[in-house]
Amino acid sequence: MGNWNTTFACKRSKSMRKQMDSMNHNTHHEGIRTVKVNKVCDFSGNSDLCICVVTWNMNGQMVYEDLVELVGSNSKSDLLVVGLQEVPPKNIARLLETALVDTHVLLGKAIMQSLQLYVFGPQNSGLSIKELKVDKHSVGGCGGLIRRKKGAVAICMSYNGIRMVFISCHLSAHARNVEQRNSQCRHISHSLFSKYRNPYSRPAQVTVWLGDLNYRIQGIETHPVRNLIQKNLHRFLTSKDQLLQEAERGQVFDGYCEGTLSFKPTYKYDVGSSNYDTSYKVRVPSWTDRILFKIQDMEEIRASLHSYEAVDDIHSSDHKPVKAHLCLKVNEQP
Repeated sequence: MGNWNTTFACKRSKSMRKQMDSMNHNTHHEGIRTVKVNKVCDFSGNSDLCICVVTWNMNGQMVYEDLVELVGSNSKSDLLVVGLQEVPPKNIARLLETALVDTHVLLGKAIMQSLQLYVFGPQNSGLSIKELKVDKHSVGGCGGLIRRKKGAVAICMSYNGIRMVFISCHLSAHARNVEQRNSQCRHISHSLFSKYRNPYSRPAQVTVWLGDLNYRIQGIETHPVRNLIQKNLHRFLTSKDQLLQEAERGQVFDGYCEGTLSFKPTYKYDVGSSNYDTSYKVRVPSWTDRILFKIQDMEEIRASLHSYEAVDDIHSSDHKPVKAHLCLKVNEQP
């Protein structure tokens, strides 16, 4: 009897696995939707909220002039969101506040060692903020002279009645660790702000993920990749991008949007130059640094992306910063 039960259980288990595999195979995944950049605002200057988002892995280096260049040209944005990874042990908040003293004030910050997130708003914008919360989730990392803390920090807030979440992350490195990065994304998404959830809480209307996600270009060697970049043909590399591949499989960021990857891969550069890695590792250039966004209800809020670009003339890190300009318009409800 015991053997029969064991055999029956094994058959049932195999049958259930086949059914699950079939269900997963037939499930439709949106993946990451690539959106075009509109140089002119779709909303004819009548946007309810314009957000400039910046992400940069600083590689443990601090050059104040680079910070000024990175944030100083965003005075027209209602909100400026700055996510930094591998931050050196400096008072970055004070330096950013100094760079923005004429236009913006610090509204909120979330810090976990070298992983940091700041949100700035126009002066006298304090009354526009409600329910600001911060959270963090660690997935490990290593110490040393450059602290490479892995995980995510996040700020949840309501600004002018729009409920938003900003998540800045730094995920595991190396091309082979795709599944590890996928798992970290899922854990971060599940864990952040979980202590505030209840049956009556309303979800964020806008979610923005930014950071060094560390997904790589795979399936092609470094020299063909560099040749395509040199010929300004890097658009043909997007099919080899791990992040887009994993999202299409439904593993991460299903239903998110991202601008067209029209800029060159942002990692890895020789520090102090615009030359890709010339060390003995000769790493494959990759779009490790990304900005993604998701609108919960398109009928409630419309989004328009006005820029998505790398800042090529900053050379103090082995990563290039990435910037996006996102404008939101709240639809009038009947």
